Amino acid sequence: MIGLKTASRRPLRDQAEKPFWISFSDLMTALMVLFLVAMAVALMAVTQGLKRVEAEKLARVEAVRACMADVGALAEKPEFHGITVNDNAVEFGALAEFEKRGYDLSPERREFLRRFVPQLLDVVAKGNCGKWLKRVVVEGFASREGSYLYNLNLSLQRSQRVLCTLLDAQAADAPSEADRRTIRKLFLVGGSSFNALKSNAEESRRVELRLEFRELDEKQESLPEIPWDEDSKCPLDKA
Repeated sequence: MIGLKTASRRPLRDQAEKPFWISFSDLMTALMVLFLVAMAVALMAVTQGLKRVEAEKLARVEAVRACMADVGALAEKPEFHGITVNDNAVEFGALAEFEKRGYDLSPERREFLRRFVPQLLDVVAKGNCGKWLKRVVVEGFASREGSYLYNLNLSLQRSQRVLCTLLDAQAADAPSEADRRTIRKLFLVGGSSFNALKSNAEESRRVELRLEFRELDEKQESLPEIPWDEDSKCPLDKA
């Protein structure tokens, strides 16, 4: 009929909202995929990091083992017969034993140490040792005879005697100045009283060289610069 208007037909609610819900669903799917990708990348990075750390640990262990094997090969030379390498320690046995309550070394034992240590320095300066070696501790020991504090001081004096022997520039067979400089930087004195006793008192009165290595997360530090002097007088010697 003329004059009557037909109301416009509204789209159904489902038809109006259908495109919106499709887009939201696609967005959630995309976000889920991105999340899974990110998690996969993160897990891969963590896994690779752990593998790298384990590889570095293994490399350090192998380097230390190879270093001590090189030291062991040096100790097996005929001129150094009597030295044994036990873990990270160089044991001199009867080649560096002391008298009861004494901290002096015979001329033969001093000469032996001055021949061996420079060659040891050559070994530890090489690749297997050089990267991880931290220091060398001259460890003195005492027998059970006497008090703990007395033996502790005695073991320190025995360690000091070894350094006095190696740093004596007046000795006829003194190590080179370069070696003596390295010894002053790299070697430390340690005393253990009557810890790590041997089977008898004579074997317990001894010194050893213990090689210490950096840990994996420990930074490699340059050796300290120590003011140089040629004072070869040992404080242990009486005036």
